[in-house]
Amino acid sequence: MSEAMLSKVRKLLAQAEDPACTPAESAAFMAKATELIARYGVDRALLAARDPALDPVGDRTVEVVAPYARDKAGLLAAVAEPLRCRCVRRRQGNGFAMHLFGFASDLERVELLFTSLLVQAAHGLAGAAVPDGEHPAAFRRTWLAGFAYVVAQRLRAAEENAVAEAGGPSTALVLADRSDRVQRRVAEAYPRLRTAPRRRLAGGGFAPGADAGRRADLGGTGVPGAAATPGITG
Repeated sequence: MSEAMLSKVRKLLAQAEDPACTPAESAAFMAKATELIARYGVDRALLAARDPALDPVGDRTVEVVAPYARDKAGLLAAVAEPLRCRCVRRRQGNGFAMHLFGFASDLERVELLFTSLLVQAAHGLAGAAVPDGEHPAAFRRTWLAGFAYVVAQRLRAAEENAVAEAGGPSTALVLADRSDRVQRRVAEAYPRLRTAPRRRLAGGGFAPGADAGRRADLGGTGVPGAAATPGITG
């Protein structure tokens, strides 16, 4: 990502996180940052359609550690899928190694957003009061599920808007081909891959987590790989 765009995204994030901002102002900064990230992804895809060497298919591994490792892994998957990346979850110690597949520009976007969203989720959980009589871990797991669910919806909508603005059907075909190529790369690496069973969570945190997901800034905070992945404690 160019330094100019990265600087703009960082500034939008800082403004959205400013306690002096009203919810409406924070939402406006968030929406602009999301738009920039989505537009960047489409622009890179169209450039690579003319010169594939500009944006090769690749992979990388992101470690997700306890506590709430499975919930953090779910957040990473919720970010990766709308941005046309795929992830394979592998058990590693008391956490997971998430093997990500995608085009270089999309992998960059996923790591930027995931790192930022982990920080925002940690802040949100710290300020979320666990209702009387409810188990804290159950509440926090459902909070994170609600947060991830809304983040994925918002990212998907931003990507669809960016595609529509870039030219409709022809752009959609380019992106569909990229998704197919990523899926083939996953199948080559994991020919016997199985889908994990759906989780059943009990807790009352989904709605407040979803509200936090609607407020979350989707702009990213730094250069991929520049810092360790932050944790969520509880």
